Amino acid sequence: MNREGQFLKLEQREAYAVELIDVSTYYYGEKRPAITDINLKIPVNTLSLVVGPNGAGKTTLLETILGLLKPRRGRVKVFGHDMAKRAQLVRKMCSYLPQDFMKDSDEPFLVKDVVAMGIASNRDLGRLGEEDWRRVYEALELVGMLEFAERPVGKLSGGQQQRVMLARALVRRPRLLLLDEPFSSLDRESRRSISENLLPDLVESGCTVIMVSHDLTFKPTICDLVVRMESGRIVEVAEA
Repeated sequence: MNREGQFLKLEQREAYAVELIDVSTYYYGEKRPAITDINLKIPVNTLSLVVGPNGAGKTTLLETILGLLKPRRGRVKVFGHDMAKRAQLVRKMCSYLPQDFMKDSDEPFLVKDVVAMGIASNRDLGRLGEEDWRRVYEALELVGMLEFAERPVGKLSGGQQQRVMLARALVRRPRLLLLDEPFSSLDRESRRSISENLLPDLVESGCTVIMVSHDLTFKPTICDLVVRMESGRIVEVAEA
């Protein structure tokens, strides 16, 4: 099956998927901003890599884009929508793979059910239909985890769990996909497959991808922009 057909091809009317204008974000109780004076535009249908050392503000940037953290100053727009007013709507078009993905060994949910949670929130009463389950299995196949669909997720290795969580993000067929250190627990072959095959297919099918990495030497096969951060600030935005 052509992977391109597994993701929504949506008409793109906006030039930018993400716009941050003079944004500063603080964590609760902190007097110093975690990110400050951020100005950034991410074009639609691109893959952007956000790099920098630990503590540079990369995760804060993603959480601010998604509206999980509200900036104290500035504006955040996603597909033209002001996140201060339309966050709930916009999140239905987005998926987020956080760093903290590991499940306890006694986690009872099956792999297929964990992936299904990715679309249940967009369904009335969380009920999934036949087409939804087809999408669940397709997402698992994309990340090489279909054979583990009936396994308890807590019994999987760290790398396997990370691929399951990636499938949960993909099953939503997002217009914007935010990935925070998505290769941290993956072996070399899984990294290569996702970098060389999956990510380019996503962008081609109409998805905008923003990926965070602390590895300054790593760059996926397809990469349009490299955003470098230090001490909560963007110090460089360069075409790859």
